[in-house]
Amino acid sequence: MAPNSEQPKPADKGKGKAVDNQAGENKKGKDAPPQANGKKNDDKIDSAEELSEEDQQLKSELDMFVERLTESDASLYKPALEAMKTSIKTSTSSMTAVPKPLKFLRPHYIPMTKLYEEWPEGDDKSSLADVLSVIGMTFSDEDRQDTLKYRLLSPTQDIGSWGHEYVRHLALEIGEVYGKRIAAEEPVKDLVDLAQVLVPLFLKSNAEADAVDLMSELEIIESLPNVVDENTYPRVCLYLVSMVNLLTYPENEQFLRTAHTIYRNYKELAQAMVIAIRLNDPELIISDFDSTDDLALKKQMCLLMARQKYWFNATRNMDSKEDQAELDDIVANIRLSDYFKTLGKELNILEPKTTEDIYKSHLESSRVAGMTNLDSARHNLAAAFVNGFVNAGFGSDRMMLVEQDKESWVWKTKDEGMMSTVASLGTLLMWDVENGLDKIDKYTYAPEPQIIAGSMLAIGIMTSGVRLDSEPALALLGDVEKLEHKDSLVRIGAVMGLGLSYAGSHKEEVLELLLPIVTNADNDMQMSALAALSCGLIHVGSANPTATEDIMSVLLDEERGNQFSDKWMRFLALGLGLLYFGRQEEVDVILETLKAVPHPMGRPTAILAEVCAWAGTGAVLKIQDLLHICNEHIDADSEEKKCDELLQMYAVLGIALVAMGEDVGQEMVLRQFGHLMHYGEPNIRRVVPLAMGLISPSNPQMRVYDTLSRYSHDNDNDVAINAIFAMGLLGAGTNNARLAQLLRQLASYYHRDQESLFMVRIAQGLLHMGKGTMSLNPFHTDRQILSRVATAGLLATLVAMVDAKQFITSNSHYLLYYLVTAMNPRFLVTLDEELKPLTVNVRVGQAVDVVGQAGRPKTITGWQTQSTPVLLAYGERAELEDEEYISLSSTLEGLVILRKNPDWDNGK
Repeated sequence: MAPNSEQPKPADKGKGKAVDNQAGENKKGKDAPPQANGKKNDDKIDSAEELSEEDQQLKSELDMFVERLTESDASLYKPALEAMKTSIKTSTSSMTAVPKPLKFLRPHYIPMTKLYEEWPEGDDKSSLADVLSVIGMTFSDEDRQDTLKYRLLSPTQDIGSWGHEYVRHLALEIGEVYGKRIAAEEPVKDLVDLAQVLVPLFLKSNAEADAVDLMSELEIIESLPNVVDENTYPRVCLYLVSMVNLLTYPENEQFLRTAHTIYRNYKELAQAMVIAIRLNDPELIISDFDSTDDLALKKQMCLLMARQKYWFNATRNMDSKEDQAELDDIVANIRLSDYFKTLGKELNILEPKTTEDIYKSHLESSRVAGMTNLDSARHNLAAAFVNGFVNAGFGSDRMMLVEQDKESWVWKTKDEGMMSTVASLGTLLMWDVENGLDKIDKYTYAPEPQIIAGSMLAIGIMTSGVRLDSEPALALLGDVEKLEHKDSLVRIGAVMGLGLSYAGSHKEEVLELLLPIVTNADNDMQMSALAALSCGLIHVGSANPTATEDIMSVLLDEERGNQFSDKWMRFLALGLGLLYFGRQEEVDVILETLKAVPHPMGRPTAILAEVCAWAGTGAVLKIQDLLHICNEHIDADSEEKKCDELLQMYAVLGIALVAMGEDVGQEMVLRQFGHLMHYGEPNIRRVVPLAMGLISPSNPQMRVYDTLSRYSHDNDNDVAINAIFAMGLLGAGTNNARLAQLLRQLASYYHRDQESLFMVRIAQGLLHMGKGTMSLNPFHTDRQILSRVATAGLLATLVAMVDAKQFITSNSHYLLYYLVTAMNPRFLVTLDEELKPLTVNVRVGQAVDVVGQAGRPKTITGWQTQSTPVLLAYGERAELEDEEYISLSSTLEGLVILRKNPDWDNGK
């Protein structure tokens, strides 16, 4: 067996003991003789009684070979070296012990190295270096890299024949020496050449992780595609992609691009597309799309783009106009509503739910139940939100869409409440643009401006993520009459509606409508800020230079200085941050420019831009920087203190935003949040519950919601309100029974507190969102891709919730509708190549991380077999039950096209 680098290596002093143990193990049926007073005698290594007959014979042979090397007859060298090599290679050993030939040759190592210096150049000298390289493993420490030293002196020998542990040991020393040479600015070509010999050996023995680590350490990862083959590439790519969250920029991008190249080389285009979307690289996406003529595969790629709400004309090179129109429809999400209703029919949940089905007031004590159901405008408004969230996407309810007389639900609320109530129609009719426009139309002609404003917002919500060629949202919301309406609410409805409708679309025409509103100094800050936020949503992650310039000009405009202390200013800052979402180091230019802002709001704006740029990357250094900000004690005048408090609040949200992409980081950050709650300032404590909600939306982990449940009774009512909302966020769309019970108890507990009760109702609506079929989690495709549009919507809502009493529980509750961009069905619907639903059996279970595991391990555990369409909870994964169909997608999630397997023979 090959030498094992992880074995205990005998130290110079205590080598007797190591041999004693080994010899004791190998004595046939005899006990090892006791050692007097437990002393370790070095000379016992030579004692014949200590060694079995076999071992003694081996030792004598090896001693003889070494002796031959010292003789003057050069013809003896080659056979002696060959015999020595054979002895080492054929030695057997337990995994915990040094192989015996190495142990017996170790005392001769120093004399042999001296011999090497004396011998003339030639094959014998090279062969001796080969042997010394292997024996050098037993002498290895941080200062001596003898294994590598002698390997470089004997480069032509067959390295693989020495076994896997030798190769691993050599790789370890290459890494150490490479680091030293780089620091000393010495050449490293010989190390790189040797590494490229080792990598194929690692791949051959299923040690993909070692191969990738070695290439990463030597900064030659881009040459990996040249050494993988069709048997090794899936495991190599799996390891590459799983490493990305643990790397810093630009290595993380380099790893993704390498994996992308390998997938492209092996025609795994769906998986390549996933990585191109992760990289946010339009050219790469178009090139992946154009590299196949398989129409069904193109459809699957379009479904991936549609899920990411990636709107651009990838289909421009199609020969057939019909095919092009079909692919455009897929990217535009036009059929999403139909597939969602198919799921509802299959699960038998098309029947509308009422607010009472959610509140379950009969379970509250009768004294309290009467008080929590008062027919007040605030209660009716909460009911409109709950009804909108619960029946979202199903296009039917018992409150808003029933034919009623003039006394319909809209008029049971007042002022901005009417706006939010009409806007709830948008959630009920989500994605169903053709039917929805008719039902919203009558509200656009209402005499009351609040109702017109609500209808504008409803159109934006309903068309969010869906695009028709006729662009009805642009025609209705971009109308000058609406954007310049004398009532500010109508203008707000139109501006917000445009942002929601075109989120992620990068549509220039909408930008041309919104930027004049941002820069117009006559507008109040609310109008400019919400227009800036809509620009950020539409061009999220694009670093659009025009939008950046215009928003920066407002921030640098000294004449608007008095507006910077306005509460709405935060949305202007967020609009700027969203433009740089996920752009990592590209945001540095903006951060430098923001230092010139003549107002304390410059710092909070900078931190918001920075956390957006690093969202979902898991960058540890950024999280540490943000924790330092939370650690500062603020003691300044009122204006500056307010801005510094906001800075810390954004830092807390930023910690969750950066860490949300990586499991280990999440665990650690949740512990940090506990510390911040114990020791943080009041402003920090207020935001911690929101950050806990942001780190795992639609993933109700018991330890998180139990903690939030404690915070929901906090003495500081702001903390309590945010904890209640976070509970809703955590359980959004899951129907989690334990959370539902906790929220019902909170409804009783806060029955006299209108603001807290309103938030409990909102949380209840979110928990049962889409009757338990939707998710707010921005990660999709087996949690590989972070949806920029979804995260932007979550962030907009949470920035408003940072100061809930000034916005959400006051009269700007319509800001809650920013959550719509994150709402998506959590289903698996299998389709045939014509995009018609196809029922097949799938196994659904908890996903298992199989990165670097040997063999072909199961990727799910604890599964149940179900027929599609099925619901997938957070962390669940589906697999096809048999091989009758081949999936064109790399993961079974969302809308997946299946192709009949030509080799399938009915299970025979």
